[in-house]
Amino acid sequence: MSLNKINTRNIVLVLVILAMAAIRLFTLKYQVWSNFTPVGAIAIFGGVYFNDKWKAYLIVLLTFFVSDVIINHSYTSQWSLWSSYTFWNCVCFSIIVFVGSQIKKLNFVSGLVILLVPVTTHWLIMDLPWINGASSLYPNSLLGYWEALVAAIPFERNMLLGDAVFGLVLFGGFELAKSKFTVLRTNRTIAL
Repeated sequence: MSLNKINTRNIVLVLVILAMAAIRLFTLKYQVWSNFTPVGAIAIFGGVYFNDKWKAYLIVLLTFFVSDVIINHSYTSQWSLWSSYTFWNCVCFSIIVFVGSQIKKLNFVSGLVILLVPVTTHWLIMDLPWINGASSLYPNSLLGYWEALVAAIPFERNMLLGDAVFGLVLFGGFELAKSKFTVLRTNRTIAL
């Protein structure tokens, strides 16, 4: 394979996403940091920066799938490729990647979207009692859904904080790297 066919930008994006995904494993030993992870930031980052959007979906979903398998193994001591959350996590992260793919310009408004869409999407979908296995805790009704949403606030607060911190690292770091290394730039620029 010639060096012309190697897309350095995509390699860097994949490596950055994998490095950030490894941070998810940190919370396994420190439950107080539960949900303080870069998952939302990774999903929207992939949507924004991959030129070929199918690569964003593939890399983001595959990264989360593999890290979920590792995390589930750490909790259950069994290797499982599928859990009750896998499908709905893929739905959430696909929505987040899609929203990221629609961002054409980095500014205050898109910054709010980058910050709020991941946590809001995750919160509204994953806390449905009939999805998250909490139907034994909350009734399958709007009141049960509301109770599940309220109970999830501490976890979603940590996700929001994680998305803010890791989003700043991902987006700020990549924009800085693009300003220093022309190989990371594309014809499709994101205006600041």
